[in-house]
Amino acid sequence: MADKTTKPPTNPKRHAKLPLPKGKLLAIGGKESKGENEDKSEIQRLSRDFISEEILKRFVKELKGSNPMVVVIPTASEEPEESAKSYVDVFTELGVKDVQVVDIRTRADAEKEDYHELVHKAAGIMITGGDQLKLTAILGGTRFLEIIKERYTFDDFIVAGTSAGAAALSTPMIYEGETNKGMLKGDVRITTGLEFLKNVAIDTHFIQRGRIVRMAQCIATNPGCIGVGLEEDTAVLVTEGKYLEVIGSGLVTVVDGMGITRNTIFEIETGQPFSLCDLKVHLMADREIYTLPVFDQLHA
Repeated sequence: MADKTTKPPTNPKRHAKLPLPKGKLLAIGGKESKGENEDKSEIQRLSRDFISEEILKRFVKELKGSNPMVVVIPTASEEPEESAKSYVDVFTELGVKDVQVVDIRTRADAEKEDYHELVHKAAGIMITGGDQLKLTAILGGTRFLEIIKERYTFDDFIVAGTSAGAAALSTPMIYEGETNKGMLKGDVRITTGLEFLKNVAIDTHFIQRGRIVRMAQCIATNPGCIGVGLEEDTAVLVTEGKYLEVIGSGLVTVVDGMGITRNTIFEIETGQPFSLCDLKVHLMADREIYTLPVFDQLHA
């Protein structure tokens, strides 16, 4: 079991204290299993530990209430109706009787009171995949997002996101960077995510698409952050804002740059390869637990 902790700050009173969130986050690396009838990936076919619908079953298990409502948010998708329907179908098959779709396509949509009311009533939400920059551009600064954050902070409420929906949960947020796999300075584009996890960068389809170097560049520019790389059909369930439980058939890669001894990212020109030494990496499979060190310093 990989467990990373740090010593408390020298003077804790000088550090702002944040409330421990009562809710949970479920960040999914994409292409999670939705049933026996779908085509399985190579890893899913070969893994002896593969469980059909394991991640989404865990989401349903975490819902509170006798007849919990799930809200599906397909904002990131280029085909929101189709994306939403796939989750409505699978959650219905898993026994959720009340599944609602919040089809937000503009910032004006995010201000609709009917959508706000659904989030107030829901036991959990699912943010689909697509384009994480689209998510932040449409939802950032809206009352809709504020209500979700309030529910997550103060209620027993679960916020799930897959692929782009998972990447957007973090701060900072990687939104582009395929050229050279992130090897050259400036190749990885980063902005502010939806900020459910502070000082954490989430990347998805991590091993399948070879994204370790682009995560390394993100950490090179933000060494106080922890990078969390989620493979497909793999997720982390975050409780109390800091405990990450691995769920699914693949691996989670944790990238810790706090002990970096050599970092040339600020010395080189844009377009040049960077050097980074003593980066710490953890590889974790199903049921492993990782503790985010940055939160030990922030929560009372």
